[in-house]
Amino acid sequence: MTAVSELTRPAPDRPTGDDLPPIPGGLLARLGATVVRYRRATLVLSLLFTLLAAGLSWTVSDRLVNGGYIPQDAESQRAARFLADSFGAGTADLVLVLTADRPADDPTVADAGTRLTSELDARSDTAAVQSWWNTGEPALRSTDGRSALILVRLVGAEDERQGHAKELMAELDHRDLPFTVQATGESQVNREIIEQSERDLIRAELIVTPLTLVILLLVFGSVVAASLPAVVGAIAVLGSLAVLTPLAEITNVSVFALNVATALGFGLAVDYSLFIVTRYREELALGRDSHQAVVVAVATAGRTVLFSACTVALSMCGLLVYPLFFLRSLAYSGILVVGFGAVAAVVVLPAVLAVLGPKAFRWSLPWARADRDLRAAGFWSTLARMVMRRPVLTAGPVMLLLVALALPFTQVRFGLADANVLPADAPAARAANAVERDFDSHAIDALTVALPGGTADARLDSYVQRISALPHVTHVDGPTGRYADGTQAMPATPAHTAMVNPDGVRLNVVLDVAPFSSAGERVVEQVRDLSGPVPALVGGPSATLVDTKGVVGGMLPWALAIVGISTFILLFLFTGGLLVPVKALVLNLLSLTATFGVMVYVFQDGHLKWLVGDFTATGYLEVTIPVLAFCIAFGLSMDYEVFMLSRMREEYVRHGDNERAVAVGLARTGRLISAAAVIVASVMVSLATSQLSLLKLLGVALALAVITDALLVRAVLVPAFMRLAGRANWWAPGPLARLHRRIGLRDS
Repeated sequence: MTAVSELTRPAPDRPTGDDLPPIPGGLLARLGATVVRYRRATLVLSLLFTLLAAGLSWTVSDRLVNGGYIPQDAESQRAARFLADSFGAGTADLVLVLTADRPADDPTVADAGTRLTSELDARSDTAAVQSWWNTGEPALRSTDGRSALILVRLVGAEDERQGHAKELMAELDHRDLPFTVQATGESQVNREIIEQSERDLIRAELIVTPLTLVILLLVFGSVVAASLPAVVGAIAVLGSLAVLTPLAEITNVSVFALNVATALGFGLAVDYSLFIVTRYREELALGRDSHQAVVVAVATAGRTVLFSACTVALSMCGLLVYPLFFLRSLAYSGILVVGFGAVAAVVVLPAVLAVLGPKAFRWSLPWARADRDLRAAGFWSTLARMVMRRPVLTAGPVMLLLVALALPFTQVRFGLADANVLPADAPAARAANAVERDFDSHAIDALTVALPGGTADARLDSYVQRISALPHVTHVDGPTGRYADGTQAMPATPAHTAMVNPDGVRLNVVLDVAPFSSAGERVVEQVRDLSGPVPALVGGPSATLVDTKGVVGGMLPWALAIVGISTFILLFLFTGGLLVPVKALVLNLLSLTATFGVMVYVFQDGHLKWLVGDFTATGYLEVTIPVLAFCIAFGLSMDYEVFMLSRMREEYVRHGDNERAVAVGLARTGRLISAAAVIVASVMVSLATSQLSLLKLLGVALALAVITDALLVRAVLVPAFMRLAGRANWWAPGPLARLHRRIGLRDS
């Protein structure tokens, strides 16, 4: 009997009554039976938990912070801390752009600017204040002379500095000053990012929720059944946020954890609910009563849900190796939401089904006919057999397409998050653009060299001269003056002599290239290679990028090892073969590389902006986003891999026919995987609707990765590969085969 006829035989031929297969045994079957027995108590406890979690997570957004993209123990950050502690210098938390209708040295403007600088310096929430009026530094005055900068360093932790920035700007808004005031800088940018992310979350819910509901109705075919994923999603999201709330009191948690937890939680809730509800409906169709169907669904699909959740959680664990709280906190939120979602799917959802019974499929829609699933199974089985008849001919074009999409990734350039993350009309972004357009931005973004314990002597002069002779170095300011092209270009001024004190020496190295450029990175490496009078600490934007790339790249093998090895072991336990896990890893990497190529083409190079919504194309990708996208997308794709391969392995064990196992396995899972992928992609679009380019980039990447994986990899490449490999798919050496027989994972 062919796979198609097996799956589409008329309903009367299906077993009924005493012909039904026995209910599976095991721990999950006992769990299902317990849930059925105490179904109402389970729902009451779940409701109490949800209400408690909602109360605990009510203030979570107030505890989240932006940042965490930079390793705090890196050389650039040690240089920044030395300059802040010893010289009161360093990166400004608040950059005020003051623009008048007359020159900045006009007596009226100068008097107001001087008084404002002094007032800010006297505040208890400021650590240091520099302006053109109290330093005379040319870089702090615009090229047309009508604007000047005030650089403010604030006191306290990051969230406290953001609060200080908000209070200070509120006060300035009510001042009668002879100039307009715009604000940018790290604290101002971070504050606006948090506020924008909260607005984006609301907008995304208003846009994506109706779309998701429509797709759920199309997939589940019933109003009641389509609402069930909301139960799982609410428990998953609220549970994870309830844990993140106290966690944010212990360690920094990124503001983006809220957006990622919400999108990932509801996306996985759809996956898990679809698997459980579909199996429950199949068992009802076979003739089981509602309670028996729940037990079978938990024992079979529930097992797949739990171990699929393990794949996603293990993928998120790859982010834990990074000493960046941005990535670590997103790993926390991802692991939490996956865990709560899996528990809700195998405990709470079965309790709901046990209470509702067949009423779960009430208010069915006109197109939800009884033979729909059978016809869908026939389509996917036919597709699998068509691919397996011509595996090279069908898989070849798909492989070429993925390789072509991946090619732009060879030209990837990396940078750091800054005001360009915000929409172009955001106040901090407009102020940052004004600084870049009207001021000597190269001087503002200069490299800083800290020499703890150093003194102004002949050795220092020689060191400064060698730095000034490096390519792309415009000039170097130090205690003995300004140097350019290896010689002294300006004698020391009071500003220069202030660059040495008993703690050490500081230097400013001005470049003629952008800080986030390969040339800027080379200058950092060259300065660090020079031997100075004392060990030097090189900082500034270019050095920060070098250090961050070094940490991300250095820890990448460990992250890949965690994800790859754990996934390989899990897939081996599911399938019993060595080749299938290798195939899964290779195809997933190819699919994700294609996604990264699209990220470069769209977000780095600025093509097709109209398709994803407006954003500022910076010419680079934020260095941490590809790692984050990889771990999340890899977990989601392996979620589908586990579900598909477990059914293929089940068929292969029954009859030993590889082609039939592939066809039947794809037939039984193809519709579910494609439907789940479409829904998850629509949920990820909630991130893509964000006005923050980081979230937009992540949302587009995840949506594309999920669709590519479901429609190309699962539908075409997997059956083609498994046809070419034949029985070798399921082969393992004798000791490993015996190990799999003892501890292998099966659906029944």
